[in-house]
Amino acid sequence: MTEQRLRESQKRILTYRGGKMGISAVPGSGKTWTLSRLAVKLVAELELQPDQEILIVTFSNSAADVFANRISSLLLERGMLANLGYRVRTLHGLANDIIRERPELAGLTNEFKILSEPDADAILSSSVAVWYRNNADVLDDFLIDDLLPGKLEKIRQKDLPDLIKETASAFIKEAKDHFLTPYALEQLLAASYFKSDPLLRMGLDIYRDYQNALQYRAAVDFSDLIRLAFQCLQEDPSLTELLHYRWPYILEDEAQDSSLLQEKILCTIVGPDGNWVRVGDPNQAIYQSFTTANPNLLKAFLKEAGVRSEPLPESGRSCREIIELANFLNDWTRTQHPVEDARDALTLPLIEPTKPDDPQPNPSALPPGVELDHRQVSPELELEILAKSVEEWLKRYPDSTVAVLALVNKRVNEIVTALKDRKLPVTDALTAMPQNTRASAGLVNRLLSCVIQPDDPVSLAQAFQAARREERADEESWALVKSCSDRIKKCEQVEDYLYPTAEKDWLRQLEALGTSESILSELQSFREVARKWHLAAHLPPDQFILAAAMDLELDNLELASIHKMALLLRDMQDLHPEWTLAMLNEELLAIAKNERKISQLSAEGEGFDPEAYRGQVVVATFHKAKGLEWDKVFLSSANAYDFPTGKEEERQRGEKYFLRGRMNMQSELVTQLRALAEGAFVDSGGASVLRADNVRDRLRLLYVGITRAKRSLTISFNTGRDKKQSEALAVSAMRAYLERKKNDQPAP
Repeated sequence: MTEQRLRESQKRILTYRGGKMGISAVPGSGKTWTLSRLAVKLVAELELQPDQEILIVTFSNSAADVFANRISSLLLERGMLANLGYRVRTLHGLANDIIRERPELAGLTNEFKILSEPDADAILSSSVAVWYRNNADVLDDFLIDDLLPGKLEKIRQKDLPDLIKETASAFIKEAKDHFLTPYALEQLLAASYFKSDPLLRMGLDIYRDYQNALQYRAAVDFSDLIRLAFQCLQEDPSLTELLHYRWPYILEDEAQDSSLLQEKILCTIVGPDGNWVRVGDPNQAIYQSFTTANPNLLKAFLKEAGVRSEPLPESGRSCREIIELANFLNDWTRTQHPVEDARDALTLPLIEPTKPDDPQPNPSALPPGVELDHRQVSPELELEILAKSVEEWLKRYPDSTVAVLALVNKRVNEIVTALKDRKLPVTDALTAMPQNTRASAGLVNRLLSCVIQPDDPVSLAQAFQAARREERADEESWALVKSCSDRIKKCEQVEDYLYPTAEKDWLRQLEALGTSESILSELQSFREVARKWHLAAHLPPDQFILAAAMDLELDNLELASIHKMALLLRDMQDLHPEWTLAMLNEELLAIAKNERKISQLSAEGEGFDPEAYRGQVVVATFHKAKGLEWDKVFLSSANAYDFPTGKEEERQRGEKYFLRGRMNMQSELVTQLRALAEGAFVDSGGASVLRADNVRDRLRLLYVGITRAKRSLTISFNTGRDKKQSEALAVSAMRAYLERKKNDQPAP
C-alpha cells in the first residue's frame, strides 16, 4: 500500500507526534503496516539524539522480525540508514535488556542464564513429582467417592500429577505477575484467613521448590525476566531515567496480550508525560486462559483521560459475508448474550469493508461462502463429514489455501489422521510439534521401554512394531508385522525368546505349533537386534539411542530427528541428574503425544506463511492460527463444551470428572491467589470469576477463528464423548441470523 493510498484511519494515526495514543485494530486492518510506517516517520522526522531510539515492542519473535524488516526497508526507501534510530524487541527481550543494564539490582550476576521453556518445564515436573511423592494423600478429599479401584489408580498415577503440574504452572506465573516471591507469598498466606488451605499450600510448596532449583542453577525463567526487570526499575530511579531518555517513544504492538507486570514496565519507562502508542485488538485476546495476559488493561488504557483513541476499522482480508458474520457475533455478544458477565468479551469497533478504491479490496466469496452445519453427529462422524468436505473443496479449488482448526491438540491429531486416511495432502506444521518429530520421539520411547522393562513382552512387541512402522503403507507387509507383534505380546517368558536354552526355546515352540516360515524368520531377525539393544543398555541414554538407530532402516531425515532426540535426552539428563531413565522416557512419550512443546525441535509457526501451502490442508489449533489467513477455513467441534455459554449447569473444560463438584482446580487456586495478592475476600464460589473469563476467552477465540477465513467458512460441531453436547449457543445465534437474512426477516 503506497503512501498516497492511505486509508483515512491510517492517515489520522500517522499524524501522531507525541503523547499517549491507543489504537483498536480489527482483524486484517493492517496494524503492523501502519505501526511500521509510524515508526519510520518518527525516526525520519524527529530530532533524536545519537543515543536515542524509537522502541517498538511486540509479542513474538516472528512479529519482531517482521517489524525490523519492514522498518529497515522503508528507511532504505527514504535514503536513510536501515538500522539506526529504532530498536525492535519482544517484551521478554526488552526485560532481558533492562536486567543486563544492572543485573545486581535483580540479585543476579552478569553470567545469569535464561532457561528455555523445555528446561523450565522439566524442572517444574521434578518439583511436582517431589511434592506429590511426599503429599500423595493431600488431595484425596477432593476426589469423588464412587471411583472404581482401577480408575482410581490411573487417576492417582497419571491424571492427578498432570493436573497438579498444570495448576502449579498457572499458580507460579500468576504469583510472579503479582510480584510475589515464595517468601512474600508465605508471609501473606500466614496472615490470611485461608492460611491452611491445602491448594494454596500445594502451590506455595511447589513454587518454592521450583524457584530454589532455578537459583541453584543461577537461572531465571521467562516469567522471572518480567518480574526482575520491573524490580530493577523500582530499585534504581536513575535506571528508569536512563531508559526514559534512551527510548523517548514506545510503540507497543499486540497490547491486548500484555500482562499487569508487562504494562507496569512500559508505563514506568514512559513516565506520566511520556510518549506511548499502544496497538491491539481486545477482540483477539485469546491467551487469558493460558497466561497472565489481560485484555482489560488495553481497554482501560483506551478510556484513560489524556489518551488519544483511534480505531483501525477497515479490513480487506475477508469477503463481506464473513465480515457480516463476525460483526453479528460481536453485536450479539455485547447485547444478547444470556450471561451478562460475558457481554464485554467483544467490543467495538465493528469490522468495516474497504472502500471501492482501496488497494486491498475485499475478496469475493467462494461458494458456500458461509456454512453452519448443525447436524448432531458424534465426534467420529464429524471427522468423516469434515474429511469429505475438505476433499470436495480441494477438487473444486485445488490451488486455494485451506485450514481446519480445532480447540485442542488431541482433536488436531484426530483430524490429521482422518484427512490422511483419505489420502489428502495435509500438514500439521502449526501444531506444537511436527509429525516427524513426534514419530521419532515415539520410536525412541519404544526402544527405551524395551530395555527399561526387559521382561515385558508388550514393550518388546511395541518396539518391534515401532521399528517397522514404515511398512504401514504396504498392507501385506504390515499384516506380517502385526502378526509378529501379536505373537511377541503373548510370549510368557521374554528370556525364552531372546536368550533360549536347549530346554526353553520359544521360537522352536512356535515352529512346533506350525507357525509360518515368514513369521519365524522375522522373529529370528528381530531377536538379534533386540539382543544388541540389551548389550548397549549400559550406555548413556543419548549414546544408546544413536547406537540402536543404526540397527534400523531409517532415512536421512529420520536419522537427523533421532540425533536431535539423543541430544535432547543428554540435555535433560544434564539438567536433572536425579532423573531415572524411566522419567526421561516419560518426557519422550509426552512429546510423541504432542503434550510437550520442545522449542529446539520445533519447526512451527515462527514466520509461517499459508501461501507456501497452497493445495494442502493446514491443521492447527485456533490459537496457532492467530495472525494468519486462508481462503477456506473449517472450524470444528463448535459445541457447548468447547465454547460454553457460562450457564451454571454446563460443564467446562478444566472441570475434571474425578473432582468433587465439577471443580476446576486451576481456577480455584488462581482465584484464591489473586484474592490473597489483592487483599480481597474469596468464598468457595470464587472460581466462577475465572469460569466467566473462560467463556469470554472462547467467544473471542470463535471470533478469531471466523476472521481467519478470506473467502469461505464452514463451522460444524459434534455431541462430544458423552453424546450430550449441543451446538454452541453463539453458533446457534449466528445460524438463526443467517436464516433471517436469507428470508429477509428483520432481527428481533
